[in-house]
Amino acid sequence: MSNVLIIAPHADDETFGCGGTILKYVKEGHRIYWVIVTSMTEELGFSKERINSRELEIEKAANEYKFAKIFRLGFPTTELDKIPFRDLVDKISKCIVETKCEILYIPNYGDIHSDHRIVSKASMCCTKWFRHNTVKKVYVYETLSETEFGINNSIDGFKPNVFVNIEGFLEKKLSIMNIFKSEIGKAPFPRSVDVVKGLSTFRGGASGYKNAEAFMLLRERVE
Repeated sequence: MSNVLIIAPHADDETFGCGGTILKYVKEGHRIYWVIVTSMTEELGFSKERINSRELEIEKAANEYKFAKIFRLGFPTTELDKIPFRDLVDKISKCIVETKCEILYIPNYGDIHSDHRIVSKASMCCTKWFRHNTVKKVYVYETLSETEFGINNSIDGFKPNVFVNIEGFLEKKLSIMNIFKSEIGKAPFPRSVDVVKGLSTFRGGASGYKNAEAFMLLRERVE
């Protein structure tokens, strides 16, 4: 049984990137922890109604996944580039210490969204073995509408080398995805049921499964 930490810049990124894998981990009996880095606030222009609906979405998704614990870091969404980088590193570091996680999932550094890039970099700063030696594996997940629009793909592009069979978990992933109503649209919108299904089929075709999620293994320490 492993402790697995999923770091999401925004609530819903974890579902698009590794929802099926999370569900598979839970079924296998692993302890899964969810870090939500940013939050909506009225100061950022979000209405009380939108903030309340977002909180309800997070609560519903958490209940579906059965996370061992949720960490809400509370940084302003879309404005991580305005906060001291050290503050973000410190808060993520505390999550790693508390969970004693062995497996870490982070967003892709090459994503077009600045929040994703900053969270990815901050997370990697926390994986030095002499800082937190519980971490054995670091995986990068892809996020539709962000990963595929990256600019420096030859350098920072998503190049998957790990594929997880999610055939028995895709439908529940889609169900949880639909909890985040404001993030969902109709195809060809990237965050649509059809496109998510298509990506799982494509990743499955690359790995010999009907449906799969793809990851980059960035680092692994083997005893």
